[in-house]
Amino acid sequence: MSTLITVAPTGAESSKAAVPALPVTLDELVVTAKECEALGAAIIHVHIRDDQARPTLDQGRLRATVAALKQSTDLIVQVSSGGAVTDPEEARLAVLDAGPEMASCTMGTVNFGDDVFLNRWDFIVDLHTRMQDRGIVPEYEIFDLGQLATLQRLLARHGLPVGGHVHVDLVMGVPGGMPGTPDALVACTSAIRDLPDGTTFSATGIGRSTIPVMLASLSAGGHLRVGMEDTVTYAKGRPVESNMQLVARAVGFAQLAQRPPITPAEARRMLGVPA
Repeated sequence: MSTLITVAPTGAESSKAAVPALPVTLDELVVTAKECEALGAAIIHVHIRDDQARPTLDQGRLRATVAALKQSTDLIVQVSSGGAVTDPEEARLAVLDAGPEMASCTMGTVNFGDDVFLNRWDFIVDLHTRMQDRGIVPEYEIFDLGQLATLQRLLARHGLPVGGHVHVDLVMGVPGGMPGTPDALVACTSAIRDLPDGTTFSATGIGRSTIPVMLASLSAGGHLRVGMEDTVTYAKGRPVESNMQLVARAVGFAQLAQRPPITPAEARRMLGVPA
């Protein structure tokens, strides 16, 4: 068995002023993508920023980013349909117009620190069915155990995603969501067994839960998502220097588990991403 490694290099939460190493320009993002692909990443999970480094869902900028990443790398380009917690639903649906191979699809509303990350049922259905129509493969984002039951309901009522393969990402350790602990991950794997045969999962540990979640996921047969969207501290008192540093650590752990990273081409086959 091998390991799918996703890099989430930017996110919408950290500021460039607070985290100078954060890649926010198109050039920075392309360099980051090339570095991480060379180390073993297969997917890049994309958030973009404007000229002031603020989170944006600007259509022109997003299209240019997707096109540049496809041209410069072989990585699977997965756009975030979450954006920032303040983004309206229409703007979040419109990210699919940028022509990505994959997009995230969050399975419910969750408290997100002091904010609320809103994902109504009708919005989830709209996002899921639009992706079916456009041949875009979803990654179902799970912030809490009950959201796996929501995914079961979604698939039962509205069918499997394009390609027929179900892949979820367990986002763990968000203040307001499930904790980033091995026990929480094990609870999720039990619920994942109720999803269609062959369902795969990645896990993401936010902040200090990064390493426990990474090790627990590998031991449970899961895959990994790492990046500066999720953690900006490499170790206590030591800021992350680059996304490459986080991918390198994930690759090292995967190799220790005798589950080496898969290539983007192998990831496309595994996830049912259309050629």
